[in-house]
Amino acid sequence: MEGKIYKLQDNSNINMLPGNPKGLPDESYSYDTLVLIDEAFLSKLSKHFGGGKYIKFDRAVFSQNLSKKERLFLKQCFIYIAPPFLSSNPTMEEETRKKGYDKLITQLKEKGIIVREGRCQRLKVDGKYIYNQKAVDILIAIDLMSVPIKFPKIKKIILIASDSDFVPVIKSLAEQNIKTILYTYYEEKRDAQFSRSNELIKSVHKYVKLTKEDFTSCPIIKEGKDIDKNKGPVSGVKT
Repeated sequence: MEGKIYKLQDNSNINMLPGNPKGLPDESYSYDTLVLIDEAFLSKLSKHFGGGKYIKFDRAVFSQNLSKKERLFLKQCFIYIAPPFLSSNPTMEEETRKKGYDKLITQLKEKGIIVREGRCQRLKVDGKYIYNQKAVDILIAIDLMSVPIKFPKIKKIILIASDSDFVPVIKSLAEQNIKTILYTYYEEKRDAQFSRSNELIKSVHKYVKLTKEDFTSCPIIKEGKDIDKNKGPVSGVKT
């Protein structure tokens, strides 16, 4: 991590790793920001922190809270997601998952969140079905590349992801004086569920490890029936 500057011990944000410990104007003034969320990663992490059960949390408030931590004002939140798989003759379980997914998407859009949808691919391997989301990373990369054009005043963006595929576009944004703040999670152990991408971490302006409190501090205040108690919001997609 050569060249990175690390936080001071008395910094209030204990999870901040690289950053500007001197609190120079560039780090303390308020600016507009965009929050881009890889929903599959975030959902997987909520299940991890929930001990195998998805933590139900308000994604709009979640995004606002992260922006405030960075002393930024949230201008727009983007969520990238893939709908659950539907066969040509959907089973009752598939239809139930789709109804839950549609409800989630409606709730997100009502909160002003822009939803980008990929697709779910089902493959049969050794007699078992495997589900993977497709095109989601491409959609994230497209929006990242579009920031200088669509949001010319934005100079800092917050990315919630763990994929090193974003490294080239993050470096390109840095050349245009747009800083990427990465919120991610990893475990320092063998066969970890969440691995650390050194290339991704090296490419960003700063990275911060997400905590369970980031999820539990923004509960859904008014909630109807659970979207899907057993499968979570992105059920049917392997995360």
